[in-house]
Amino acid sequence: MQRKRKGLLPLFAFLLLMVAAAFTAKEEKPTLYIIGDSTVRNSSGDGGPGQWGWGTFIDDFFNSELLEVSNQAMAGRSTRTFVKEGRWKRVLDDLKPGDFVIMQFGHNEGSKPDTTRAGYRGVLPGTGDETVELIWPDGTPETVHTYGWYLKKFVTEAKEKGATPIIASMIPRNKFHDGEVERADQDYGKWAKAVARRTGAFFIDLNERVANQYDQWGPKVVKALFEKDHTHTNEAGARINAWTVVQGIKDLEKCKLQAYLKKDKPTLYLIGDSTVKNGQGDGAGGLWGWGDYMAPYFDLEEIKVQNHALGGTSSRTYQTYGLWEKVYERLEPGDYVIMQFGHNDSSPLDDNHRARGTIRSAGTEAEEIYNPITEQYETVFSYGQYLKQMITETKEKGATPIVCSLIPRNSWNEEGKVNRADDSYGLWAKQAAEAREAYFINLNKIIADGYDELGEEYVKEHFFNDRDHTHTIKEGAEYNAKAVVKGIKGLEECDLKDYIK
Repeated sequence: MQRKRKGLLPLFAFLLLMVAAAFTAKEEKPTLYIIGDSTVRNSSGDGGPGQWGWGTFIDDFFNSELLEVSNQAMAGRSTRTFVKEGRWKRVLDDLKPGDFVIMQFGHNEGSKPDTTRAGYRGVLPGTGDETVELIWPDGTPETVHTYGWYLKKFVTEAKEKGATPIIASMIPRNKFHDGEVERADQDYGKWAKAVARRTGAFFIDLNERVANQYDQWGPKVVKALFEKDHTHTNEAGARINAWTVVQGIKDLEKCKLQAYLKKDKPTLYLIGDSTVKNGQGDGAGGLWGWGDYMAPYFDLEEIKVQNHALGGTSSRTYQTYGLWEKVYERLEPGDYVIMQFGHNDSSPLDDNHRARGTIRSAGTEAEEIYNPITEQYETVFSYGQYLKQMITETKEKGATPIVCSLIPRNSWNEEGKVNRADDSYGLWAKQAAEAREAYFINLNKIIADGYDELGEEYVKEHFFNDRDHTHTIKEGAEYNAKAVVKGIKGLEECDLKDYIK
């Protein structure tokens, strides 16, 4: 009996040590604290009414098993009031070695500092040691400092606790001047950068990064990200800004926060008709679309490739059938969409068979028709207008749209050259891409040039069967996929090519 108790004691002690070790390991998990104003966390962080801060979505990008994310930002606060109300002290009290603090302020600091409601959160401009002394109605004194002084306080005290401070310049407002977004590079953005440099804190020029993207998209796209005012983004805008913060983190040299990011991969979505994906993409009837042979060209450990094309669709019906909506809902910042339509857009607008045609142009023409398929009236737009709609919505999600002109058919002229679409759907696809500043691959020309070089006899024998002049067999689909990749490689400033093996 005595020996049995002695045998249990070491086991019990071992179990206690295991529990203690697990508890200690859990306690030691680092935390990323985020402090800022309503552009980081609006109200209670629930997005009401249609206003979201980017800090609400930043944890989506981190591995929760390795890092906690605590968004301590509060709407309406400035660097001054974040200190005055004790919010910074609460964060500081919880900080431990190995933690991180991202700070983004600037939207609420602009008023003259005084004891009125308007001046309650104002600070002195700059990064110096200037102060102003205030006496509140209850007799309480307050020393107000510069914007930079408060940031230096956050940085210095975070470092003293063994945490890593990261300063982010404030996100830009939806204010355009002469086609460019208003920047903060002469005031709060400039001062934030100066403080980071002087204190040795990491710095993310979030203002410049987001503004550059807004400039590229233009006022029409950016407006869709701001539903209520010119300062606070909706959910889509907040997610884009969160993604931009993460890109900034990735670019910081020797910043340990990078180790806690999820290894999420962007997705390349392919959309189009049967020349992109024939049937179920299983080669039925010996026919294949070029989208089925795109994935092998990419490093699939770094990017996902998904073919969402559907045979028989046009740029119009791909949307009216709800296919585009399903892709749109899945889009994330950093994704890519390659779209190629045109083969079915020349069909009638309102026939009893499919009613899938579009108006033949890239303009703003529209025609109201009775659709015998849906038995409803429908306004039909131009081919280019449907493309522009998908381009715009792709950009709204922070993804990159790439328009391809349609592949050529197995159709030859008397001179033995492939018939091209450079004065019809190829032209209109290019015009739509240019109108919305999307990337454009003249796939029709790339493939047609190749066909001409190979010759009519070779192309007909190797790329098509005897029953079809539009849909390729396997070798033809592989050839066309290679042509798409060639087009991607030729796109300047498009980082999709970085994922090609």
